[in-house]
Amino acid sequence: TACIHGEIPTKIIQGDYQSARQTVLEYQEIFGDDFYLEVQNHGIPEEETALAGLKKLSRELNIPLVATNDIHYLKREHAIPHDVLLCLQTGKDYDDPNRLRYATQELYFKSSDEMFQLFSDLTEAIENTLEVAEKCNLELEFNKFHLPQYELPDDASEQTLDEYLERLALEGLRWRYSEITPEIEQRLRNELNIIKQTGYAGYFLIVKDFIDYARKKGIPVGPGRGSAAGSLVAYALGITNIDPLRYNLIFERFLNPERITLPDIDIDFCYERREKIIDYVKKKYGDKNVTQIITFGTMAARAVIRDVGRVLKMKYNEVDRIAKLIPFGKNLDEAIALVPEFRQLSESEDETYRKLIDYSRVLEGLARHASTHAAGVVIAPAELTNFVPLYKTNQGDVTTQYDMKCIEKIGLLKMDFLGLRTLTVIDNTIKLLKKRNIEIDIDKIPLDDVDTYKLFSNGETVGVFQFESSGMRECLRKLKPECIEDLIAMNALFRPGPMVMIDDFIDRKHGRKPIEYLHPSLEPILKETYGVIVYQEQVIQIASKLAGFSMGEADVLRRAMGKKNPKAMQQQLKRFVEGANKNGIPTNIAEEIFDLMSRFAGYGFNKSHAAGYALVAYQTAYLKTHYPAEFMAASFSSEMGNTDRIMVLMEECRRMGIKVLPPDVNESFTNFVVTEEGIRFGLGAIKNVGKGAIESIVRARKKHGKFQTIFDFVQHLDLRLVNRKVLESLIQAGAMDSLQGHRAQLMAAVGTAINFAQSQQSASLRRQTSIFDVVEDSGKRKVGKYPDLPIVERWSPFTKLAKEKELLGFYISGHPLAKFEEELQAFSTVSLEALNSLQDGALVKVGGIITSIKTHHDRNQRIMAFVKLEDFSGSCEVLVFSDAYEKNQGLIKIDSMVMLIGQVSTRENENAKIICREILPLTEARERFAKNVCVNLNFEDINDEMLGKIKKLVQKNKGECFFLIHLINGDQRECLIRSQKFRVSPQENFISQLRQMLGKQNVWIEG
Repeated sequence: TACIHGEIPTKIIQGDYQSARQTVLEYQEIFGDDFYLEVQNHGIPEEETALAGLKKLSRELNIPLVATNDIHYLKREHAIPHDVLLCLQTGKDYDDPNRLRYATQELYFKSSDEMFQLFSDLTEAIENTLEVAEKCNLELEFNKFHLPQYELPDDASEQTLDEYLERLALEGLRWRYSEITPEIEQRLRNELNIIKQTGYAGYFLIVKDFIDYARKKGIPVGPGRGSAAGSLVAYALGITNIDPLRYNLIFERFLNPERITLPDIDIDFCYERREKIIDYVKKKYGDKNVTQIITFGTMAARAVIRDVGRVLKMKYNEVDRIAKLIPFGKNLDEAIALVPEFRQLSESEDETYRKLIDYSRVLEGLARHASTHAAGVVIAPAELTNFVPLYKTNQGDVTTQYDMKCIEKIGLLKMDFLGLRTLTVIDNTIKLLKKRNIEIDIDKIPLDDVDTYKLFSNGETVGVFQFESSGMRECLRKLKPECIEDLIAMNALFRPGPMVMIDDFIDRKHGRKPIEYLHPSLEPILKETYGVIVYQEQVIQIASKLAGFSMGEADVLRRAMGKKNPKAMQQQLKRFVEGANKNGIPTNIAEEIFDLMSRFAGYGFNKSHAAGYALVAYQTAYLKTHYPAEFMAASFSSEMGNTDRIMVLMEECRRMGIKVLPPDVNESFTNFVVTEEGIRFGLGAIKNVGKGAIESIVRARKKHGKFQTIFDFVQHLDLRLVNRKVLESLIQAGAMDSLQGHRAQLMAAVGTAINFAQSQQSASLRRQTSIFDVVEDSGKRKVGKYPDLPIVERWSPFTKLAKEKELLGFYISGHPLAKFEEELQAFSTVSLEALNSLQDGALVKVGGIITSIKTHHDRNQRIMAFVKLEDFSGSCEVLVFSDAYEKNQGLIKIDSMVMLIGQVSTRENENAKIICREILPLTEARERFAKNVCVNLNFEDINDEMLGKIKKLVQKNKGECFFLIHLINGDQRECLIRSQKFRVSPQENFISQLRQMLGKQNVWIEG
């Protein structure tokens, strides 16, 4: 009957005993002997009232009592941390007198002794808890798999699942290889034997079935991800598209007979059509047998420190500093053990620090929220409610209540159906090429294309899958990759941990460091990675080849090394040395090799996964290299709605020399398209313009040709789909600039245009004739028949841009910062897009335009601000604390163009922020930061007249900057001359005059 807030106790407390009695009788009729009256004692006064009434009801109606305790936390000492958690959930401070709080600290998991003591006069209520437990019927079966039944087709009805799988695999092998060597066939047989031994033939057939469905429906499927790419059977079945023999991938890394667990084939699908695959699986195996899996957002170490610090009203900077003492990937207990300063704080005499860390240790790891896992899908052999509890999300989706790990433990089949945006980009690029009658099979492009590797080597990889971060681009410029193996290695190395090996890897590739092997047997295994252990598969191969481990045993060794279990490692070392000795390798060398393996096993990456994703990366780079406009258009379309990504892509197009044209009702479609002039914006990128409206516009344009005026445009549209708001949004985004009149006129004419269109459409219905009677027989529109546009003043350039920003999320016809482009290039230490590549605490100088401001009172009731700053490349959040806010308040305004000095603040899994120190207007940046005015002079072009003009200009524009002359002779060798006599001003007028004389590219400013 629940706690005091339950229906029956509430009525008793309210004094309505008879109503409570009637309710009890109703429940007793429904539940019979399974109905109990629940009594509790947390020291809350109302409970005594409820208890008296419940005891009376028990006596009168002969209904048993059962004693319980509300459990909100595990231990008595967790009461205060739980109170802190309530503050986090409600957004309140701990010392807020009006916040939610519980009236007792007794809401913990009490022992049987404590419960007997609480209810010493009601021992039967305690004993009844055992009766309730015995009535519960639940068995959790572990180490038993519950796989859905795969139905064999009619032509295989006499075969077993293993036989049918073998048949398909052999057929697939003939499809994959022109010549099947004994080695290839033996590898397949070995894999099939392991699959038969583990009983997973049905699993492979289930996966093949829905991948076949996807390919049949034209839904892009990735070439392979995770360890499944190491399976020849998966390759033969068409599950993966990576040849494991070509890339030397290992099956046992995927399915190990020495360590039997459910296989895990993760599949990438086009992100727009992933749901189609899930719907197909639900239809095939039963809607009640298939659902998505829950995931829990938990309170990680750094985050919980920050959250608790906020509740305790500690200073932001101090809490942020403490949080950053915790190494990435470590929990609080590990941080106490590893970081002396953090340990000192946990033992500090200052109670505030002790509370911060003590409360955080209790709350760390707790689930903060639940949501649907991005990829996980579970398929059961019967209704899921027979195996797992279900949960309904806030969005109305049904998921499991168990997360991925628990699903695996109870033996249910888990699949990862990942929506990969890049596959959609590749597919849409190919579709755009087809419109130009260019046919391309992405799976058959050459993997040795020189120009593609040149793009990688130049670091021009914005938009290239997994290779576009600024840090990765810098590594590529150093590496100069020449083959797919280089890309696989870089994909594996560019991660926390193995990143420390990148420079060594690059130096070995370019011969700056020798490639050395502890034993000649290592060379065939490590040659492709220049003697560096990069992959987990290499650890497996070393154990197998040098020490005689089976592949399965070697994978067990790899896992033991990754976990750093000292006892297990010692056992494995002994076994490894013995095996190596048998192969003629001395003990000291064997021990060195084992030590090398163990050091890199924790860093080593799954080569199968790296190979699959490196192949996708190469495909995108190939398309960008050879079909740049189509590739960038497809990339834009995939990112509609993501303003920051669109800005990055626009900046990249500008670098590539590809024009990005504004949306246009006479040329645009839903998505971005390629025209003779460049890339035309999609109408789908405009806010308030829906799919139906776009279809109406495209349909009318196709039938009647290009529109000439707003009246001509509107009269042909379905006004149920294209309403006033849609029209105004199109105008403000610049999508109607190709019609007569300017934007202000078009905006003022919207009402007239709609009335005109309605009257024309009504008249045509009455006459039962075409609504296009205003068009001459020749098909040319009589513009004179339309109303006149109103005479109104044009919008200012700034107003135009502001409205574009409002409707598109960014500027398209220009940029407010355009006149300060030189200042941003000369004085910014980093672009905002590249901010994430900097280390925490780095000092930066950045410029941009303020696009949003949120003010907030800090703990001392002083105003601080969260500011969004944008430049050409992207945006970032700027934290302006109270001291900086008071000094710079006059500049912190929407649309202010500023230069900002500050410090980078990074957090795990978040974009970098800037903590502001100083702000100044961009108009003052030259005077403040310019140090040199530089010119290039070609020795052959210099004459007295030129030098005289330059000298005259320099004398007229005196200032504080050095005047530097870069003197270049015929073979491009350079000599630098710095004027000792003249100092110059960096102002625009002087720079413009120099550029008129010497050319724009030969004059620049340095900060």
